[in-house]
Amino acid sequence: MKGRRPRALARLCLSLLCALPCAGAAPLQAADPAARVTCEITENGRSASGVVSILEGDKEIATGTCGKELTLPVGEYVAALRLDGALDGPEQRQPLSAKPGAVLKLKADFATGTIEVRIASSGRRAAGMAIIKRKGQQLGTLGSGVAAHLSTGTYRVLVRYRSQEKDLGDVTLEAGQQRTLDAVFE
Repeated sequence: MKGRRPRALARLCLSLLCALPCAGAAPLQAADPAARVTCEITENGRSASGVVSILEGDKEIATGTCGKELTLPVGEYVAALRLDGALDGPEQRQPLSAKPGAVLKLKADFATGTIEVRIASSGRRAAGMAIIKRKGQQLGTLGSGVAAHLSTGTYRVLVRYRSQEKDLGDVTLEAGQQRTLDAVFE
């Protein structure tokens, strides 16, 4: 009898453990209190690199490279997606609602073109600088012969060579367009 008791007790315990899920008890699972976020950046419909920042009000709570997953606590946020390499630093914002265990996929397509300014003096290429402005604000400068990615729109281009300056006026850039501007100095 001594040998049967432990076996009977073991069978009873095993049958009780197996019966628990059948009796309506939920299996134990770790709840995922966080949401996962991924993002994809494209430039004129083609894959590009960029970053995403997750904002809660004015506070940045997470940032990462698009293509890599971020984990967020449950809450309401704004995602700021930015394109790498564009002179004007374009950004697109999207509302973001992070729910427990959710997988959120963000996408942003940036319409851009390129501007290149070539400077010449006395019939030869020359070193100088192009100043790119939008709505009166300077966005950046370019050396002669250097192309820059910019969001579509209208820009004012000023060119400096030594002590001289030329205003090339307003230049409108469309998606995928490559503009080459010549500035000739005497």
